[in-house]
Amino acid sequence: MLNALEVFTTVVVGLMVGVEFSVAFVMNRIFNALPEDSDQLARAHGGRMLGALMPFWYIGSLVLGAIWAVAGWDRSGAGLVVIAAALLIVSVIMSVLLLVPINNRSRTWTPENRPEDWKEQMNRWDRYHYARVAVIVAAFTLLVTALV
Repeated sequence: MLNALEVFTTVVVGLMVGVEFSVAFVMNRIFNALPEDSDQLARAHGGRMLGALMPFWYIGSLVLGAIWAVAGWDRSGAGLVVIAAALLIVSVIMSVLLLVPINNRSRTWTPENRPEDWKEQMNRWDRYHYARVAVIVAAFTLLVTALV
């Protein structure tokens, strides 16, 4: 049963890393290349769509990592899982304190009501997101290492 938990947790975290990596290095570049107001509209839609899903994915990944750490405490690699879970905690804290406030504002913006500094706010969100991606990639790497 623990083996199934380990694999399931690794897959869930890996998929989350893939989505967030794609947002950072693929989708946002595509959005930035769109004409006129399309960039801002695409980011607002993405903020609404992923903003509804990602809290469950981040918390779920953290819970799965914590369960794995407790259930596999006596197995090799347990320390790596604990560190990975700690990094997932960091990613949740980063999300709540840094990214979610910007996302909550930007997902309601339209070309008519967005603030003048909307691009600066999006650039700030991107920088925080790059850091969060690095944290969850590190967590995923530790989980994979613990798995093998």
